[in-house]
Amino acid sequence: MMTSNLFTLRWGILATGGIANTFTKDLLIDPTTRDAGDIRHEVAAAASSTSAARAQDFLNEVGAPGSAKAYGSYRELVEAKGVDIIYIATPHSHHYQHARLALEAGKHVLLEKPIAVNAQQCRILRDLAKERGRFLMEAVWTRFFPLSREVVEFVRSGQLGHVKRVFADFSFWNDVEKEFGNQHRMVNLDLAGGALLDLGIYSLTWLFMALYHVQPKETQVAPHVSSAVTKYKPTGADETTTVLLLFPGTGAQGIATTSIQVATTPNPDLPAPDAIRIQGTFGDLTVNYAPRPRSYTLTPAASQARGTLASFKHETKSFEIPGGGHGMFWEADECARCVRDGRLESDVIPLEETEALMKVMDEVRRQADLAYPESIENLEYPLEGFGL
Repeated sequence: MMTSNLFTLRWGILATGGIANTFTKDLLIDPTTRDAGDIRHEVAAAASSTSAARAQDFLNEVGAPGSAKAYGSYRELVEAKGVDIIYIATPHSHHYQHARLALEAGKHVLLEKPIAVNAQQCRILRDLAKERGRFLMEAVWTRFFPLSREVVEFVRSGQLGHVKRVFADFSFWNDVEKEFGNQHRMVNLDLAGGALLDLGIYSLTWLFMALYHVQPKETQVAPHVSSAVTKYKPTGADETTTVLLLFPGTGAQGIATTSIQVATTPNPDLPAPDAIRIQGTFGDLTVNYAPRPRSYTLTPAASQARGTLASFKHETKSFEIPGGGHGMFWEADECARCVRDGRLESDVIPLEETEALMKVMDEVRRQADLAYPESIENLEYPLEGFGL
């Protein structure tokens, strides 16, 4: 049973779309179901830029407590005294403006991925959070799965030998013209649409976890970037993108792919190959699915000349997501512990690493001559049209 002396983090939910719904429902799951007996979460408020009534409908839909307040503007939410941290779930194009709104108001921030639309925006948010003494984290929920953290530690331990190559894919098959239309956020450049920022960030995340995060801080070196982009002709958004990263410190290579025209899992009723493949000199580690991983498989390398150098055997390890949740509560737990302990960022996804990955995506877009409108690449704040 949770007791009243547990640290409680009071959440304000900024925006009321699908991802906010999923995250907030996870917040309401008892942390003890996942052995998180040291913290608890409270859904204190939500805001919709449309109306307070829409925010109240959202709170009712997710099953928030009756004490949760509904606001009809984002500014009211960030200024609310009963809120500690703001979860921002607006489109990518709005992240920078809304994060600045929350940080300027003195709130901690969990900001949906990607943290911004370019690395300069990310840097400003980092500096502002540090200046205000507030916690800031990009909500790459995948990194907080127990499976993901176990994989990182396995690679860091050297049990795979020297990791030389990583493949990672996250793609969705869509009949783009029929399902999206030109105004859908996935293909609308006004909302920073395209495969790269929405889906490809997961593929790149696995490359960074296996080839960058595991390196000692003093030897981490930004990768060299090569890429190929196919654009969705009606809007110019990227529809299929391939990124090749060369990490000069280790010589390792990473290949990240993403698409909205072909899929990682083309048929959910049929078996699909593992989406992530981490190849070391002692063997391979594969992960079944990029954003929401449920299993990984170890395969020791062997040959007549070398025999088997691995200390591990061939096996598949599966993980359950407890409490009937989606798996977003683990990142929320990290936020609670960081805020409780006075830490301004997470060691699992440091802000320097978030910015380094953002720079990769900037370079991919530069190589493809893929720019978003000035209104959302802008560094100015505040700007009209963002519900501020």
